Amino acid sequence: MHVGLFTDTYLPQVSGVATSTQTLKDELEKQGHEVYIFTTTDKHVGRYEDPTIIRLPSVPFISFTDRRVVYRGLFESYKIAKTYQLDIIHTQTEFGLGMLGKMVGKALRIPVIHTYHTQYEDYVRYIANGKIIRPNMVKYIIRSYLYDLDGVICPSRIALNLLEGYSVKIPKRIIPTGIYLENYVRPDITVADSLALRKSLAIEADETMLLSLSRISYEKNIQAVIAYMPSILAKNSKVKLVVVGDGPYLEELKKQARALNIADHIIFTGMVNHDQTALYYKASDFFISASTSETQGLTYIESLASGRPIIAQSNPYLDDLITNKMFGTLYQRESDLADAVLEAIELTPKKEEKLWQEKLYEISAQHFGKSVFAFYLDTIISKKAKKKEKLSLTVEGNRADTSIKLVKSTIKLPATVFKKTAQTSVKVVKAPARIVNAIRDFLD
Repeated sequence: MHVGLFTDTYLPQVSGVATSTQTLKDELEKQGHEVYIFTTTDKHVGRYEDPTIIRLPSVPFISFTDRRVVYRGLFESYKIAKTYQLDIIHTQTEFGLGMLGKMVGKALRIPVIHTYHTQYEDYVRYIANGKIIRPNMVKYIIRSYLYDLDGVICPSRIALNLLEGYSVKIPKRIIPTGIYLENYVRPDITVADSLALRKSLAIEADETMLLSLSRISYEKNIQAVIAYMPSILAKNSKVKLVVVGDGPYLEELKKQARALNIADHIIFTGMVNHDQTALYYKASDFFISASTSETQGLTYIESLASGRPIIAQSNPYLDDLITNKMFGTLYQRESDLADAVLEAIELTPKKEEKLWQEKLYEISAQHFGKSVFAFYLDTIISKKAKKKEKLSLTVEGNRADTSIKLVKSTIKLPATVFKKTAQTSVKVVKAPARIVNAIRDFLD
């Protein structure tokens, strides 16, 4: 099978979407499929370094300057996709490359599916302080993007519930993103290595190390963990929190720790190399997160793959993942966080190897790749069945209908989004009109 993955963010950019896309590409290629990634340019890599990665001209996106948006490349993408004889297109983001992927798929008359990665209600405040896109607008944008696709992958029940709440009617399937177990099982990391890291962090062998590992931003809610540390320490003084990562909220967290007089119990490491994260998991006793904005959260399964249970606030995804107390402790309300930490320290049982191995396969990249391919097959078969039902339509009728849907899928996005993007690049705001006219000319 020939697969096209369309995404606005990809390596070397660091994000869950980029990681998930790379993992899917690798696993599909292991199964013998040809996979091509259509993405944005990046100053850190050459545009033509890898023939399987098609990088299209792009500019920084508003409010997220480390993310980029394409401003042209429709016909280049169409020609490449046609040359590579794509069987299916799988979009990973809903905007620039996502829209472009939809158009190419419609022009080639092949199935287009999408993975809904991001709970945007928690992020719209970053775009002009929430004055352009408000949380109550998100469902209309997402529903507009998805309405004429052939299917959507939900990384968790959280994403599935969101889309059902948005009244999205297309076929949906829950397929959590998997990880490469070998990166975290790591038998080469010894007990001595873990103890050495703990010593460098001033954590004694008899102390409990809680690990937070993520981008340091407000929505990750690390501030909640810090806020409840005094309550935890009042009952168990041998607990330390290690916060790994960097981001815009780091200084606020440091101020919070000092204000609570618990700076001695909180260690901020800053960014660490990706190949060192497994060592931090191994050195810890628990991975902890108070985030409520994740539709999945790869750090949870990275911790499990490293053999460390998690402490987190309950949600549908984690309820499905934490099927045994040995895998972690979930709390229902933020006010229960301190009690959950104390309970986990006292009551987490020892690992049962058989159950742990079953969990490892469930969260593996291999299982992820096989599950996505099965969805591809089902989608292609369904698409072919629908085509047979429309044999009575004339070729001209089919082309006219496709053109109308393409125009609708483009113009339904709020005009204000494109107006604001103009502040970043005039080319970006011109792109939608040019694309609509171009696709009309192509299909007529």
